[in-house]
Amino acid sequence: MIFSEITSELQQQLKSNLPQIRLLLKKNPAMAYTRITEIGFAVGKKYKIQLIVNFPQRGKIEDFDSYGMQDLSIIVNRERKNFPIQRVIIKDKAKEIFGDIQVDDAYMYEGKEGVKVFPEGGRIDILPHSIHIWCKFDEKVTSYCNWLLVNVYQLG
Repeated sequence: MIFSEITSELQQQLKSNLPQIRLLLKKNPAMAYTRITEIGFAVGKKYKIQLIVNFPQRGKIEDFDSYGMQDLSIIVNRERKNFPIQRVIIKDKAKEIFGDIQVDDAYMYEGKEGVKVFPEGGRIDILPHSIHIWCKFDEKVTSYCNWLLVNVYQLG
């Protein structure tokens, strides 16, 4: 449930600041992005994580309805190089939740490890220190991320 709580609070904060963000976007897009970043950091701080709202494509920052509902990075502990559980468990849970999808090992160099999961319409990069969600948060993505934050990142 921790992912649900974090994203719900982030969405609420972004929505309440939307008039200011819209105004900043018209005057100075860089300042609008800075404000969105500050909101993400403030919400993340409450959960002892770094929370980053990403805008991977040009013009995405103008899609106000998607704020906090996709393209999010959660950094838990930059020092971690390995998962506290076996990587196969992370991959098996993805297949259990999403069904028959592509799940790959990733970033396997210099003693590091990671997993890439490809739900419909995007990708989730899972690293020992962070998770990067590059898709819309539907019920399955939310369920998987809730599981990851509790079982892999030991939050909540």
